[in-house]
Amino acid sequence: MSADLSRRTVLTLLGAGAGLALLPRAFAQLRVDITRGRVEPVALAIAPFAYDAPELAQLARELPDVVAADLESSGFFRRIDPRAYLQTPDELRGTPRFEDWRRIDAQALVAGLVRLAGSGEIAVEFRLWDVFTGAHLAGFRYVLPRASWRRAAHKIADAVYVRLTGEGGWFDTRIAYVAESGPATQRIKRLAIMDRDGANHRFLTDGRELVMTPRFSPDARRLVYVAWRGGRPAIFERDLESGRERRLGPFPGTAFAPRYAPDGSELLLTVAVRGNSDIYRLPLPSGRLERLTDHPAIDTSPAYDPDAREILFNSDRAGSPQLYLMDRQGGRVRRLSFERGRYGSPVWSPRGDVIAYSVVRGGYFHIGVMRPDGSDARPITRSYFDEGPSFAPNGRVLVFTRQDPLRDTKRLMTIDVAGYNLRELPTPLDAVDPDWSPLLP
Repeated sequence: MSADLSRRTVLTLLGAGAGLALLPRAFAQLRVDITRGRVEPVALAIAPFAYDAPELAQLARELPDVVAADLESSGFFRRIDPRAYLQTPDELRGTPRFEDWRRIDAQALVAGLVRLAGSGEIAVEFRLWDVFTGAHLAGFRYVLPRASWRRAAHKIADAVYVRLTGEGGWFDTRIAYVAESGPATQRIKRLAIMDRDGANHRFLTDGRELVMTPRFSPDARRLVYVAWRGGRPAIFERDLESGRERRLGPFPGTAFAPRYAPDGSELLLTVAVRGNSDIYRLPLPSGRLERLTDHPAIDTSPAYDPDAREILFNSDRAGSPQLYLMDRQGGRVRRLSFERGRYGSPVWSPRGDVIAYSVVRGGYFHIGVMRPDGSDARPITRSYFDEGPSFAPNGRVLVFTRQDPLRDTKRLMTIDVAGYNLRELPTPLDAVDPDWSPLLP
């Protein structure tokens, strides 16, 4: 998203009841309890939007369809068939006739309006209503380029999700990953990025070099990743808006597994020197490399907690790959994983309450979660080969890679931290190594 677009984005709360902080307690009755994992989906009426120009008719139909697809993908909402609606989009420009929506068992109503807003831009307005109480729960006006209309839909879905669940949004985001194609002995790997729902897919590299481990910066404007150039791996940082990239280093050995600190001011990475891998810190934009571990074992896959006080990492110092935690200076190292299995690719929840990882047991790769003290460790997937988890910005949903040997495919899957609502994300090619962005600016 360009700086100009950021300046031109307008979020205007519509009415005193639009913001949760401004909402009277008496109106805060419709709330989805998502902490129980599996719940009966809330029935939503998401009406086609009204529009003020004939050329906006198709967009006014498609935009609420994207809102519905987002919300239904969470597993907590279902859209009532629009053929059952008793009011037209134009009739919903004002206060709805709530008895018409109660008649079709709608619990909440989403209505909106699309207008032209200048050269190449549109203004999207939406309102969320509690059908039973008649309360106006949320709303905003969003101005953006017409070509970026899907972002308005994702922002509406986020607003509805936040208002009805009390949890953070996760729809206006992107996923970066490595796309694979070609025969097993000559795989072509390309850096790719797409919206969370698979739309607006594009390749960032052309496949002439091997790439791996793309990781978003905290502002979602940059990616750091590993690419093989000149016959050896190097770490690169790419600006997603301009496409410009720069090579980081040089390093004393082979550097890999980079990940940003929560404030984006530095990277954690692994550097292998004469066959021994340790964890280092690299201040940005350029700084002096600082060694954090010094052990003959393989230490790798470092990740800060959300407060940047502790570092999670993977090490075989106990004889097999396990999860460990240390303070930001490399001290107070303690082991977290004690259940059977080999552990890898650990990552913190953005909320700091859960750690996700891959674990190998009985020849099968699963995704698991545990608390930051190592307790309550449990698998949330069971498959032949699941690996590489990454959290959505609200910390409730994970994306990971699933390899299916019967279909000979590698696909991106999502699942919530309770182990429910498993879904496949659409990608044009095989997909591995995903990373979920923060909410877009």
